[in-house]
Amino acid sequence: MHRSAVAALDSLLGLPGDEHASFHPAALAELDRQEAFPDAACRVLDDFGLSAHYVPDAAGGRLTDYTELMSLLRTVARHDLTVAVGHGKTFLGAASVWVAGDDEQARELGGLVSSGAVASWGLTERDHGSDLLAGQVTAVRTVRGWTLNGEKWLINNATRGRLVCVLARTRPEGGPRGFSLFLVDKQRLADDAYTCLPRVPTHGIRGADISGIAFHDAEVPEGALVGEAGGGVETVLKALQLTRTTCAALSLGAADTALRLVTDYARGRRLYGRTLSDLPRIRRIVGEITASALLAEATGIMASRSVHTLTGEMSVTSAVAKALVPELVHHVLDRGAELLGVRSFLTETYADGVFAKLERDHRVVAIFDGNTAVNRNALIDQFPLLVAGYRRGRVDGAGVEAAARPGTPPPAFDRRRLALISQRGCSVVQSLPDTVARVRARAEAGLLPAAVAGLAERIGAEADALHQELGAQRRTARDVPPSAFALAERYELCYAAAACMLLWLHHDEALAQAQGGSGEPPAVWHDGLWVRACLSTVLTRLGHTLDAADAEVYDRLAEHTFDTAPPTLASAFGPAAVRSHA
Repeated sequence: MHRSAVAALDSLLGLPGDEHASFHPAALAELDRQEAFPDAACRVLDDFGLSAHYVPDAAGGRLTDYTELMSLLRTVARHDLTVAVGHGKTFLGAASVWVAGDDEQARELGGLVSSGAVASWGLTERDHGSDLLAGQVTAVRTVRGWTLNGEKWLINNATRGRLVCVLARTRPEGGPRGFSLFLVDKQRLADDAYTCLPRVPTHGIRGADISGIAFHDAEVPEGALVGEAGGGVETVLKALQLTRTTCAALSLGAADTALRLVTDYARGRRLYGRTLSDLPRIRRIVGEITASALLAEATGIMASRSVHTLTGEMSVTSAVAKALVPELVHHVLDRGAELLGVRSFLTETYADGVFAKLERDHRVVAIFDGNTAVNRNALIDQFPLLVAGYRRGRVDGAGVEAAARPGTPPPAFDRRRLALISQRGCSVVQSLPDTVARVRARAEAGLLPAAVAGLAERIGAEADALHQELGAQRRTARDVPPSAFALAERYELCYAAAACMLLWLHHDEALAQAQGGSGEPPAVWHDGLWVRACLSTVLTRLGHTLDAADAEVYDRLAEHTFDTAPPTLASAFGPAAVRSHA
């Protein structure tokens, strides 16, 4: 069912050159210049029913698969990040209720969101940023409920949204149990109980409603409390595991568009009597950034599936995805800009300025729901558990198996399994020794080039060495050594490599079983091409030098990017979900 939903949205929004009028690049570029919110485009998404996909089925919506949600938002982001951010923020605003709200509260919110009500997430404050325990907005219990006072700032959709999920201090001394969450319906507040703060101009997503809200003795009923009093920080941290993972959709959509623009330009631009796409250096760059995009996609797919299959490990998985996926796509954009040259900066002359807008807009993705440093710090906090899990070989085999099969329906998401820390560690990374052995076995059976097994073994050795270094790390509660952040980045890359190998193994095995070993896999799956390119990218980012043969894999990958369309993994899992965007 979700394949048809993604395909239907893709068809509605249209292919490049034949977009829905509200999604035409020139129209969206003009709104960006005016710093105007894309109301018409969001209405198209409302009419499609996208909002219902932000609501779990138990609350009356259509959300049963977080990979589907990622694919839907990726489709929107492929057309425009401002629209994706402005519309998709409602999921982020509602996620705390899906995590901790009671059934009645969830159903009521689900009905509002499904009918198009906009929600926002009131976490940050002007003087405290991501330091949630320093928040000064207060909620005081009264005989009729609670009274809110204070200001939340840099809140997406704070002005245009009807609902705001607010983190407020409920104990004067604060602390981890001193904050609670409240779902505030602005339509039920007195007119003088709140003030929407002025919209803040931004470098990217210029049309988004980045503003704030101030509460003045705002009375809300007892039913506005989300979860238990004092449980606000815990609920936020669990909800972030869902929202950080979903944010990968924004980056993946950006990568799709960047690759399309780059390949279109290279195919059409003539230099020295040849097109750019004929020049070996250009083909190498395109192959490299295609591999980075596929590496980001593999990470996002595995993370979104893990919401269902490895739920108790999402404190690790979501941090990995939120730190690594935007960084990989930043690389795609940076190298794409190098290839486009001055056209990457033009806001009107070339392709309606889509690339320049895309590059500006994507910078904010790494900031949403905790920046890269915040997410890497979340990994660092769990280094001891990650080391213990790796050394003891703790692997939820069934969970990893299910996560690596995106073409199959996932088990139902159980919010009760979310945890603040992953006691097991990270099964995907901890499965690396077995995964490498399986890749080696495929190579020994002649089903995979020996070079792929060689890359896998080098990554396995890197993971062994990394966990030795993780085990030697020493930190205090307040001071984190800078070296720990570099280790966290290396851990993310090991996760991405494991995700690529697992996805390839399971899909290759499924193809062999379905076709009796006689059919041909999609072109980029032949001889493990895409996984070889991705593993080469991981090793390069880990500081290894590739030999000429391994580096040439990028040239072969570029052939597929130029000759057909930039490859994606999503199109390989079951019926095609999207059409070619070349």
